[in-house]
Amino acid sequence: MKLQNEKKIVLDFYNLLQKCNINEIQEILFDHCSEDLIWRGFHPFNEIKGIKNLSRKFWQPLRKSFSRLQRRMDIFIAGNNVISNDKETWVVSMGHLMGLFDNPWIGIKPTNKIAMLRYCEFSKIIAGKISEVAMFFDIPHLMKQAGLQPFPSESGKSLVQPGPVFHDGLLFENQNFDETTKTSELIEQMINDLKDWKSFDKNSLIKELRTSWNEDMIWWGPTGIGSTYTIERYAEEHALPFRNIFTDRKFNGHVCRLSEGMYGGFFGWPNLTLTPNKEFMGLKTIKKPTDMRVIDMYRREGNKLAENWVFIDFLHFWKMQGIDILKKL
Repeated sequence: MKLQNEKKIVLDFYNLLQKCNINEIQEILFDHCSEDLIWRGFHPFNEIKGIKNLSRKFWQPLRKSFSRLQRRMDIFIAGNNVISNDKETWVVSMGHLMGLFDNPWIGIKPTNKIAMLRYCEFSKIIAGKISEVAMFFDIPHLMKQAGLQPFPSESGKSLVQPGPVFHDGLLFENQNFDETTKTSELIEQMINDLKDWKSFDKNSLIKELRTSWNEDMIWWGPTGIGSTYTIERYAEEHALPFRNIFTDRKFNGHVCRLSEGMYGGFFGWPNLTLTPNKEFMGLKTIKKPTDMRVIDMYRREGNKLAENWVFIDFLHFWKMQGIDILKKL
């Protein structure tokens, strides 16, 4: 029952946050979050410490920009952080924040039309309160909805992304422990496969991917790369070009990694430090170690991973590369 209690804490917080007036946001944050809350988000928000700062810098401006904002969840899970010795419990929500884009936000001009902000949020629960949050959102996707083109080219295809194929990602009930273990072990296997990056040609890469992935895998990638379908197309459109651009890489580890039922995921801060050796996403690069902050969410089907939703802070990545995408607006 413990996971369900932690989920209820987060759900109650979400419900109140959605219904409240803007001037009530700070009070709701105080009621549900620790005073020394640490919140991590994509650039330009980055790391925010403390409830007052979070209310002032993120939630209030967001609510002013997007009228009648609602959270539309596709995945909702909880679990113990398998890479922590402290038995941390985290709750994860993924989907879209939907609203009417009526006022400017971080320099993006409003459309006065419906807009979808793709997000994933990890919330750590301690003593009945949210103590730490990682909330990643696909700002470049919002920019495209506003008629902007932040990146010249994509190897996949950007689109408004649906949730899991069977629409079974909202886990409001207890899940089978054995299924959770299978998911966790498969994600660990996949991570270990990725650590070495031994495959740099299409055939060997496809063979490597088949150990962990369903043949009809779907990789729901971030704007700037886009999504791709099937192992063969994933290898061709993303994995192989990505590996060849970033031959010099360092894996920094994760802050949290968890699973529940057929679902699991992780985030890092940053996950990777990569040095590009050529053009990426249609933009020129400099040969400099550059961080990638990433969230990955997975759905397992049988003994293989079937779907993967990916959030990468490209605004931060390119700023480290000397290109400020937001300033270019």
